[in-house]
Amino acid sequence: MIILFDLDGTLIDSTEAILESFHYAYDFYNKKHPSDAEIEALIGHPLDVMFARLGIEEDKVWDYVALYKEHYREISTQKTVLLPYAKEAVELAASFAKLGIVTTKTGKYSQILMEHFGLMDKFEVLIGREHVEHPKPHAQPILKALEVFDIHDKDIWMIGDTELDLIAADAAGVNSIGVLSGYGTKEKLERFTNVIFSDTYKAILWLKSRNSSHS
Repeated sequence: MIILFDLDGTLIDSTEAILESFHYAYDFYNKKHPSDAEIEALIGHPLDVMFARLGIEEDKVWDYVALYKEHYREISTQKTVLLPYAKEAVELAASFAKLGIVTTKTGKYSQILMEHFGLMDKFEVLIGREHVEHPKPHAQPILKALEVFDIHDKDIWMIGDTELDLIAADAAGVNSIGVLSGYGTKEKLERFTNVIFSDTYKAILWLKSRNSSHS
């Protein structure tokens, strides 16, 4: 079995770091801030898309992204936590499956975070925003992650908390699980998968029982 994980809202909670970094960029340019709720509603999208949807002019978007990253790099490890039972979920998953991470976050910072939490060695691949031309909901990040695995006759699953993860999974031809530990609502996730759990640990328990019955 191969299991691919999203990060934000699936394994980690970096809401505080994300919000603070957005406000840092708006402060720098003395620009009216969006509300935290408006920012949170877009988490999961690439940063340039988020800033554009929050009203930043197209020719300024990458300046805001650069400022965001500058601040995020300094605070991410202090202001990010693993979600409850995420560590146990990863450790359990590694006992019966090959694992990868497919995120829209910058891969470099994602790897630093996973090393900080002592989990990076459980994953065979980490695909971040800079590794692909087309981020989720496009299939490309998932397909790129799968290049490192022998996928012949393998049960492949993508676990994520937003519709972007589920749409990407469908586009890549792999199974998907929605989790309610992040930014997506049950109503939204149900439009794209019929397998939904309250958190990633419960999803892994279900996959383990499924794997045992199939082996």
